[in-house]
Amino acid sequence: MRFLNSKLKIENTILQNIAKKYGTPAYCYSYKQLRENINDFKKNFKSISPLICFAIKSNTNLNLIKEIKKFGLGADVVSMGELMLALKAGISPKKIVFSGVGKTSKEINFAIDKNILLINSESKSEIIEIDKIAKIKKKQVNIGIRLNPNTDAKTLSQISTGKKDNKFGVNDKTFFELVKYCKSSRNINLRCLSVHIGSQILDHKPYLRMIRVIENIIKKSKNKFDYIDLGGGMGIDYGLNSKKLNYKKYSSSIESLLKKYKVKFIFEPGRSIIGDTACLITKVIYVKSSTKKNFIILDSAMNDFMRPALYGSLHRIIPTVKNNKILKKVHDFVGPICETTDRFLTLKKYQQLKENDTLAICDVGAYGIVLASNYNLRPKPAEVLINNSSLKIISKRENINKII
Repeated sequence: MRFLNSKLKIENTILQNIAKKYGTPAYCYSYKQLRENINDFKKNFKSISPLICFAIKSNTNLNLIKEIKKFGLGADVVSMGELMLALKAGISPKKIVFSGVGKTSKEINFAIDKNILLINSESKSEIIEIDKIAKIKKKQVNIGIRLNPNTDAKTLSQISTGKKDNKFGVNDKTFFELVKYCKSSRNINLRCLSVHIGSQILDHKPYLRMIRVIENIIKKSKNKFDYIDLGGGMGIDYGLNSKKLNYKKYSSSIESLLKKYKVKFIFEPGRSIIGDTACLITKVIYVKSSTKKNFIILDSAMNDFMRPALYGSLHRIIPTVKNNKILKKVHDFVGPICETTDRFLTLKKYQQLKENDTLAICDVGAYGIVLASNYNLRPKPAEVLINNSSLKIISKRENINKII
């Protein structure tokens, strides 16, 4: 996004015009940014030629997934619904990995029938269930075992997934036991070692520790793996004192592992692909002044964008029109829902705002619309894809009469 003549633009489109045409709140995605993110990710890991499986959970818009598929990406799914969506988008089953701790028998049956690349299993009970279903179907099923590497990703506790007290994966003792079990089964083909240590990771050091754990496990297991699934979790710069992940050092550590073991690496990026592609356009309903602060009451709420309320995450809020009239007073950007946590951001100063002004909440492409709800019986926002000057509605605004 950039300003031109004091007006905020995505590509060649003035955001204020989108608000007038489609109303607010509305999610607006940049195709150019999406393309750049995918190409940058490929470039960062070019030397290891990985299979990149987009984490469907980060954004489930069918139109966006179809665009992502055109760049050759596969899909990481965590439910039958996500698997169905990936297939509907035209993604090859041989580029789909099914992750998650609680796959039901119905989901496992469906995944086997669709002949997807891998089911990444997270417990002995799950592997026994896969074995049982595969035996009935008289099929051999490709699976991975998710290792919990007990690695602190130095991220929010709510999105940490690789420590021993997290619910994900199995410890090394159980891992070795499951390797033996899989070798004894006629219906299971153990092809992958899988890990995932967390989300919004900006420090490369936890990844380096994770790689060392993986190497040690491979040595001890004495099993030949065709794939190593390194998960995702690569963070992005949200523009509020964030730092950037050192991809070069991460990639170098993977290269050293590749020299020792001829495997195909899999990544499951979500946020790093889609996170900074979108903003949420919102309108000021009221400016409510008190002695110490101004409450900027928006028509967007926590039901539209949950991350600030759920994680305390910080997202920049930018006016769609600059006026350079800065007020040195605390500004509290809040939604209309009857919850104190319905707050987006607090700033010590901001430009003067009035009712009906429009603002852009930034970097909402990942875990934005997917976490939206109808709380307070509010309809979900529209979604718009911007490609240069071309606009396309990729999800209509919900009709309030259909949710009542």
